[in-house]
Amino acid sequence: MNQSGAEKPVSRLGNYLDIYKKDQEFSQLINRPQNRQEISGYLFAIGATAIWSGNFIIARGLNENIPPISLAFWRWVVAVIVFLPFGLKSLIAEKDLLLKRIPYLSITALLGITIFNTLIYIAGQTTTAINLSLIAITFPVFIVILSRIVFRELITLNKAIGIIVVTIGVVLLITKGNLSSLLDITFAIGDVWMLTGALIFAIYSILLKQKPEELSIWSFQLSTFVLGLIFLFPFFIWETTAVPPVEFTPKIVFSILYVGIFASLSAFVLWNKAIMTIGPTKSGMIYYSLPLFSGILAYVFLKEDISSIHLYSALLIMAGILTANYESKKSPDPLANRS
Repeated sequence: MNQSGAEKPVSRLGNYLDIYKKDQEFSQLINRPQNRQEISGYLFAIGATAIWSGNFIIARGLNENIPPISLAFWRWVVAVIVFLPFGLKSLIAEKDLLLKRIPYLSITALLGITIFNTLIYIAGQTTTAINLSLIAITFPVFIVILSRIVFRELITLNKAIGIIVVTIGVVLLITKGNLSSLLDITFAIGDVWMLTGALIFAIYSILLKQKPEELSIWSFQLSTFVLGLIFLFPFFIWETTAVPPVEFTPKIVFSILYVGIFASLSAFVLWNKAIMTIGPTKSGMIYYSLPLFSGILAYVFLKEDISSIHLYSALLIMAGILTANYESKKSPDPLANRS
């Protein structure tokens, strides 16, 4: 009896020591410089994605307060002003290189700054913020298709399956589960605008891969901001003559500052830190959580309902993107290195 009773404290002490040991091992794992750096990288990517999700909320929330081109124009005005202190030195130092690359910079700015972001605000006039974010993350599939057309890259089986799954997800989303609406063309035109925007962003992303190495990221980004704003200016002038003047309420001013400072500069810095820390692939996986952040914000601020169609579409789109981007890692032949 005494022996049995004596064993229990010893057993409990052993359990406590095991728990303490595991806790210490976990603390050491978290506090390792490499692991801390990786955690920071994921936090940078999450922060950038969360900030970008707010852009879709503003696109939808201000659809009756400010015209889409005006919103895009003032966004880039703010972005250029805020970006100048960071990029002006590089812009001046690399002006000769920039002038040589004007054709490339102009096309990149036109697609990524002038057209893509304006299409988001145009789409926000007639579709929900959740739809905007779900359709926005389909751009990797367009990259696969365009890479096949332009660079003759092989579309593997998993990429083909991924494209089909994403297509089903998008069709389910824009038809709200009613496929007969495809025949009647009754789905929101904003979904089509956003789908066009995703295609434009895919082209822009392919162009980014061709960025001249001699250009720093700061001079490149600032120059495209400025060029994109210049290309947008004539459309802004046209819009101001076609619609009533904008009343700059505190709500509109705050929204413009948000998309100009946070969605344009802060998210850009966080995203680049994430890529430098954990790489583009892992960062890209975090970007696919964009609809999650947008859905929560849309539910809280815009009172948008999250239906089962959104959930099914999100699952299909994300599953398709992951499938299309999956690269099997073949295990090495154990006999290959034998003499």
